Amino acid sequence: MDEELNYAEMLEIPVETVTVNRKERKHSKEAAEEEGEGLQQQLVEQVNDRVNEEESDPAYAESTPIEREAKPVKAKRNWVKRLLLGEFVAVCALCATIFLTNIFMTNSAMNTFVRGLFNGKASTADARTYSDFTLTSVVNDYTDAEITVSNTGVMSFTAKCSVYPPCEGTVASINGNENTGYTISLKHSDSFSSIISGIDTVFCAEGDKVKSNIPIAYTKGESSVHVMFYSGDNLLNCYSVGEGGIAWN
Repeated sequence: MDEELNYAEMLEIPVETVTVNRKERKHSKEAAEEEGEGLQQQLVEQVNDRVNEEESDPAYAESTPIEREAKPVKAKRNWVKRLLLGEFVAVCALCATIFLTNIFMTNSAMNTFVRGLFNGKASTADARTYSDFTLTSVVNDYTDAEITVSNTGVMSFTAKCSVYPPCEGTVASINGNENTGYTISLKHSDSFSSIISGIDTVFCAEGDKVKSNIPIAYTKGESSVHVMFYSGDNLLNCYSVGEGGIAWN
């Protein structure tokens, strides 16, 4: 106030005409709080204005994420599991049916169909006929045995010797016993087979591969041995036995 009076005296202004207005200053802490509240309000208004502008902007509208329906993933997985389980049960039932019919109904339509799937394929079929085979003697050259052939085609001999297959093939079955004698069935191709009966001892087993130079049985010479050739179910008589062995006519 003294400074103001001095200033008035310098200007030669009467002191009585000078009015001194004193402005009260607020405390610095209160002023800072009021200033902070003002800035906060201003910031809120700026944010609101910006949000309003983005909502009205087409570009912002295009970038808004689209809500999609949730896919029933779990339900789909359960459906796949049920389908696989159903297929497994069906396969097991089919296998059980084939197994039971194979035991109790060997000539059923199902068994015939299944056998047809595995038989007669080009990779396993043997289409050779009897004339494609070269026959050899069923006894060795040192055996003194008289071999005869009937009109129907049954070859017979009685001698103590080893018995050989007439040609290569597979042992299809072995029947009989030591008392009645054994019968060996040989399969040479799908259509050609042979049967040797009246044997006392067998050297082979079912399923064995046989060669014409290896004996498959033995006879004591006490009973006749019979050899027969078949083409399918037909007994063949179109062969003869001579000094050179067995040959097709």
